[in-house]
Parts: sequence; structure tokens; C-alpha cells
Amino acid sequence: MNMDQLARQVKEASIKLAAAGTELKNEALARVAESLKERKEEIVTANREDLERSERENLSAPLLKRLKFDESKIVDVVDGIYSLIGLEDPVGKTLLSTELDDGLELYKVTCPIGVMGVIFESRPDALVQISTLCLKSGNGVLLKGGSEAGNTNRILAEVIVSAAEKAGIPSNWAALLETRAEVSDMLKMDHCIDLIIPRGSNDFVRYIMDNSRIPVLGHADGICHCYVEEDADLDMAVRVVVDSKTQYAAVCNAAETLLVHEKVAAQYLPLVKERLESKNVELVGCPRTRDFIPVEQASEEDWKTEYLDYKLSVRVVSGLEEAVDHINTYGSGHTDSIITAERGKAARFMDYVDSGNVFWNCSTRFSDGYRYGLGAEVGISTSKIHSRGPVGLDGLVIYKYRLLGNGHVVEDYTSRSKSFKHRELKRKFTLP
Repeated sequence: MNMDQLARQVKEASIKLAAAGTELKNEALARVAESLKERKEEIVTANREDLERSERENLSAPLLKRLKFDESKIVDVVDGIYSLIGLEDPVGKTLLSTELDDGLELYKVTCPIGVMGVIFESRPDALVQISTLCLKSGNGVLLKGGSEAGNTNRILAEVIVSAAEKAGIPSNWAALLETRAEVSDMLKMDHCIDLIIPRGSNDFVRYIMDNSRIPVLGHADGICHCYVEEDADLDMAVRVVVDSKTQYAAVCNAAETLLVHEKVAAQYLPLVKERLESKNVELVGCPRTRDFIPVEQASEEDWKTEYLDYKLSVRVVSGLEEAVDHINTYGSGHTDSIITAERGKAARFMDYVDSGNVFWNCSTRFSDGYRYGLGAEVGISTSKIHSRGPVGLDGLVIYKYRLLGNGHVVEDYTSRSKSFKHRELKRKFTLP
């Protein structure tokens, strides 16, 4: 079967899936979760093969860490699926209801987008999250993972698609692509695919954005910041920054730059340096930072770099305004956090930092669909159209207008024999 035929099959299935009821979708998700648990040994074995091959091929340490999919990861994704089951169905929600005239009622109702084309690197857990989110939101999906996770992705896709179809979900609602050539084909299929979601490196996401006419939802960089204000609780600030950087360094919501108010730098920087270096974090800093702690000089390029590794750039700033200016200049619009005791400063930071996620006194690592209660995520968007931040169920639906009449014609209104009333109805859409 060629790529065009496969995409058309998924498109046809997505139309049927769009009308699937909540009970059916939740039953399918429950079967997927149980199947993942039942076949965990096969999945772990397949992943071990991928890891061993990737180690021989000298895959980088951050990518190897993302590639690992052991029993604990299976427990995590299963928990995510059950969390997803408990969420409200995003399809069929009435966003607006208006009586245009007597017997002429307009409803704005959520519906699936259609077919997602999702391209991701290294992380097999992304395949589970993406496919189950698409299932709950009624979307078909074409999945393309990295070749380094080929064995793991293959068995995961087979488990998920098979379990969902046994529950009664339309056949061919999801398909796994395995060759690089299929990615190029996918990017040209605006007749079948409604949205492309890339997850991976900066260069990879930029390539996708530059080579498709299909709308792309995603982020090219995750350059996240922590800013420590002069009034911050320093113990809290150390804890938050260390977690932001080291809890999982190889992900897009890990902190890459630390900004510190000049009035607290002398006291704070030695404390945080000791804790970060105990976790093998390499620090580079601006000249003022180097006045307080011995670190290598940071370059202009460091402020623009998503390390995805145990490295952190540090800058001492004169205050909130300079911190915000730095973030808006070098940041990627992903996630930024302020540590301060003052609500007013936190409010100004949240108002003026132009990012999809802005935090007060907490780790940037909370920027995640599962942690937000969105039922995992298909990715994090730094765009300002349609969806922003972690993209969960609500980011995978659009809406359609449904107009109910009784022989109404426009001529009556253009001739002015009738006039519009435009009264808000405040009720959900139902057919009489």
C-alpha cells in the first residue's frame, strides 16, 4: 500500500471516528491500557533491542534517555490513559448558542480537527500519548517516530490500534509510518492531513515548518528561564532551579538560563552552584556572574541555546525589567518562572513575559499536559494561533456552526420583511 492510499484510509476512518460516542472511546482507551500492561514484557524487550542498537550507533546520551521505555514508563503511560478516560469528552461541547430569529437557532459546537500527522523523535511514550489523545478527541492519526525507536514504536502501535479496533473503533483510524521518505510524502498531503505536529530538535521542527503547506503546531525551541528576585526565599529558589534544570534535563521544559537579581547574587549564586554541580551541571555565566562564582564565560550564543543537557547559563540582572527583557529577547515563548515573595512582582512578570507558560515559585518542569490535568499532550505549542502551551484534548478540536431553521430564507431579511433578533440562548445544542 502506498502512502497516498494509507492516508486516504485514515481520512475515511477519521470521519467515522468523529461521530463515535464518549462511552465507546473510553472503552477503547481502557482496552488499550490493559493491553499495554498485558504485553509489557514484549514491549520492554523490543525497547531493549532499540537501546542496544542505538548505543552501538553512538546515539547521544539525552536521546538514549528519551528512548528508554521500561516498566516504569509503561506504568506512567497507563496512568495517563486512565486520567484521559476521566476527562470530559472535548467533542460536542456547545461554545455559543444564538437565536437569530424565531425558529432560527445558531450553535457553535466543538468537533475533531480530522487527521493529525505527528512526527516525533526518540520517545516511545510520545506515541502512546499522541495516539490516545487523538482517539479521545475523535481524530485519525498518522504517526512517524524516529528509526532509533523502530521496534518499540512498531509493537506499541500494533497494541494500541488492535485494542481500539476490538472495542469497536473504526479500522485504520491510526497508522505507523516507518521510512524517512514517508515523511516527505506526508508533508505534501494537504488533501488528507489537517494538522502536522512535530516533536524533536530545533532543526527538525524548522525543517517541517519550512517544507509543508499543512498547518504546523509545535515549537522549535524550549529555551526556558528561572528568574530569582531580590526578595526570594533562597532555599526555595535553589530547590526550584535545581528541579527545573536537573529533574529531567533532556526535555523542552527544562530550564536553560538562570537570571539572578544583582542584590541577591552574592548570597544565592554560591548556594545554587554547589547544588547544581553536585548533580554534574556545567555552569557558564556573564561577567557579573563570574564576579561571584568561578564559571566559564557565557557567549551570546549560550543565551539562544537549548542545551537539553546538564548545562546552564547564568546572568545577573539589575531587576525585573531587565529579566523580562532578556527572556523576551532570547526565550522561545515556552516556559518561564519567577521566584519572588511579592505577588505584585509575580503579576508583572506573568503579564509582561511573552510565553505560553508563566510560573510563580515553581519548577518549569510542571509545563506538561499530564501535570496540567489535560490527559498528557501531543506537544507544546509556542504559536499564538489555535492552541498555546501543552496541547491536550482541547487543542485537538475545532468547531463547526450548526444552524437550525424551519424554511428560513435570506430574502426575507434582505427585503426587510423580517429582522434578526440575535438573542443569546444559553443552552446546549440538540436536534429537536
